[in-house]
Amino acid sequence: MKRSSFACVLAALALARTGFAAEDKPLWEVGLGVGAVSFPAYRGSDQSQQYVLPTPYFIYHGRFLKADRHGVRGQLFASDRVDLTVSGALSPPAPSRRIDARAGMPDLEANFEIGPELDLTLWTAENQRRQLKLQLPLRVAHTLDRDVRNIGWVFHPKLNLDLQDLPGLPGWNVGLQAGPLFGDRRQHQYFYGVDAAYATPDRPAYRAGAGFAGMQYLAAISRRYDRYWIGAFLRYDNLSGATFADSPLVRTRHYVAGGVAISWILGQSSTRVVADD
Repeated sequence: MKRSSFACVLAALALARTGFAAEDKPLWEVGLGVGAVSFPAYRGSDQSQQYVLPTPYFIYHGRFLKADRHGVRGQLFASDRVDLTVSGALSPPAPSRRIDARAGMPDLEANFEIGPELDLTLWTAENQRRQLKLQLPLRVAHTLDRDVRNIGWVFHPKLNLDLQDLPGLPGWNVGLQAGPLFGDRRQHQYFYGVDAAYATPDRPAYRAGAGFAGMQYLAAISRRYDRYWIGAFLRYDNLSGATFADSPLVRTRHYVAGGVAISWILGQSSTRVVADD
């Protein structure tokens, strides 16, 4: 559930990265840039982290492998209304020595998520320049330490609204997302549980349960110029009603994260394909 990570940042910045109408586009494009972001150590932390990060720009329009505003994924099935893909995400570690609430506890290791995602197109207009989708990703998470461990599953159904060339914003892409998060007991215990060995007078032992993990709202805006791309995002999380909201590791139930980035396009394929991302 610690999706306040670099992977989430890059996904948010990429949310509105490209256009939506079917067009003749390069098979691939690559670039590199820099971004500045601010986000909490984990969802529910009252300590923020600020980073200046490299922001790779990679677009690929293969028949199976896709890399675009929806992230890197393998497309299993696609129609006018339904897409079935395999998608993943990656989160960096969060050392407990830097987090007051977790002082003396084991570090949160880097972890990755992978699983199927079903996308349903609910509405489209303006030659696909306006789209509303219901996205249903279900992912299993594992740590990336020496002993790879399963740390449960994450389900994040969300409505995704894509808008291009709005009045007053020609050439700009806008993406809006909103939806609840859910996780199993193992996922919540990993991030919010406190074993008896790490309990203190200010941090009592706590066992987290499965279920609702709060709401998440995200807005992103971007524009592609001839040789560079710029973008920004703003995300709001609300943990009110989450099954782990009473954990002593939850120091705030709502917060805002954000970031800006610029990437320069360094090269592109001479091969052209028809793509509608």
